[in-house]
Amino acid sequence: MSSINVSYQTLRPEYITGLVDGEGSFSISFNPRPKLKVGWETRPSFSLTQNYRSRDILYKLQEFFTCGSIRFSKKDNCWKFEVRSIDELINKIIPHFKNYPLQTEKKHDFEKFEKIINLMIQQKHLEKEGLDEIFSLTNNMNISGKRKFSQLKMSDKVIV
Repeated sequence: MSSINVSYQTLRPEYITGLVDGEGSFSISFNPRPKLKVGWETRPSFSLTQNYRSRDILYKLQEFFTCGSIRFSKKDNCWKFEVRSIDELINKIIPHFKNYPLQTEKKHDFEKFEKIINLMIQQKHLEKEGLDEIFSLTNNMNISGKRKFSQLKMSDKVIV
């Protein structure tokens, strides 16, 4: 495999926002975890995906945000820059998009994402009512995305 070329100019914040408007995603995933009080693990993620030829930009994003990881996704046959750490989402990703707002419908996904992160900071995802609120917020996020669990199915499995 050839070496990654990350030698182009430093990315401008406005460019990053535009790139994310087109290719990025703010998402919340849920995994059943019977050992947790509410039965579900809540996992926020900010990501941006590129094909092999454009993957160099992901390294510049990682350099710009000074966080996240880059991996190959066999499932999608592409490269992905991803930030999952609550601390990094709060201190690096969210402030960027508050200072350099998204311009497309993705702005609404970001606003819901930020609300969910704030609920998680308050530990609301560990209580039935808070988890129900998070389920509700995610119901209209990433409309074209894949859904592994329906809101009804998830609510039925809340243990509290």
